[in-house]
Amino acid sequence: MSHAPQLRIPAIYMRGGTSKGVFFRLEDLPEAARVPGPARDALLMRVIGSPDPYGKHTDGMGGATSSTSKCVIISRSSQPGHDVDYLYGQVSIDTAFVDWSGNCGNLSTAVGPFAIANGFIDPARLPKDGVFPVRIWQANIGKTIVCHVPLSNGEVQETGDFELDGVTFPAAEIVLEFMDPADEGEDGGALFPTGNLVDLLEVPGVGSFQATMINSGIPTIFVRAKDIGYTGTELQDAINGDPAALARFETIRAHGAVRMGLIRDVSEASKRQHTPKIAFVAPPTDHVVSSGKRIAAGDIDLCVRALSMGKLHHAMMGTCAVAIGTAAAIPGTLVNEAAGGGERQAVRFGHPSGTLRVGAEAANVDGQWQVRKAIMSRSARVLMEGAVRVPAG
Repeated sequence: MSHAPQLRIPAIYMRGGTSKGVFFRLEDLPEAARVPGPARDALLMRVIGSPDPYGKHTDGMGGATSSTSKCVIISRSSQPGHDVDYLYGQVSIDTAFVDWSGNCGNLSTAVGPFAIANGFIDPARLPKDGVFPVRIWQANIGKTIVCHVPLSNGEVQETGDFELDGVTFPAAEIVLEFMDPADEGEDGGALFPTGNLVDLLEVPGVGSFQATMINSGIPTIFVRAKDIGYTGTELQDAINGDPAALARFETIRAHGAVRMGLIRDVSEASKRQHTPKIAFVAPPTDHVVSSGKRIAAGDIDLCVRALSMGKLHHAMMGTCAVAIGTAAAIPGTLVNEAAGGGERQAVRFGHPSGTLRVGAEAANVDGQWQVRKAIMSRSARVLMEGAVRVPAG
């Protein structure tokens, strides 16, 4: 009986921030998968182990969560002044679908170390000891990310004492700069695609409530926690164990996506699972996070919970953190309101695993809000390197 052989494809399994993914060099992929299309999607789904009706990814590299069902493709940059092009695929767990509509801010942290360790940077440019700024072209959204990678004795430094809530062990700190993170759009005002800092969002079957819809880092819909029956201190089980709640959030997300101009009809939301994100915010309050650690209200500016791929995230997506930092810096948004109002250049927010600080440089220019960059610290580490195996065909 004939059988298909397994392909052997060089790959590296990396953690970046609070996410994990399988990293490939474009040149190492099978020829048919070096270009966008069904062959590439099929390959990455098989690598991850999707679609999996059991929701476990037992026969793949995925972890059956939105944080761990990810693939990254790196190539030499096609853009002047950049070192690498970074393409990100969010693989659906239980359906045959790869979403290319946005970036992963957490895995962006691992792109810089990957680029250095895999020969994309001329060694003559690298310091023996110090920090090197890898300039990344985020190809999904056409944006620049600067990843400040520490080096020690000529190699990427991975270990260190930087602690990141949502990650068990400390590592070396990597600073990320998301340059001009807003989507300019055609009208130059797409930071707020509706033109408003706050809109009344009407959702049939759910209700009407105020929302801040912003394009920075990743398109995100923010609502007040109290307006939808929550406190802003919920952990994953409170949301993910409630199918009715998840359905309501998806309905809100779909109608918000239409208002943001990302889709034409709510029926299209199922084919755009990665974006927009939906999050709910609340003023700071004492609460306990998933590790059992107590967070004091005085240690944070606000509480935020966000959903990714239809489930409450265990920590916070890096791109959504950019949206939080940007919205917090702009008086009048719901995020700024939850943080106490006023002008600010940085915000520390509580999420299900702890806290995160993010800075943003926003300014009102000729009546339009603009954001020059957002900054945050993360960490990254190689977990395994070698090759993945997938059945041919």
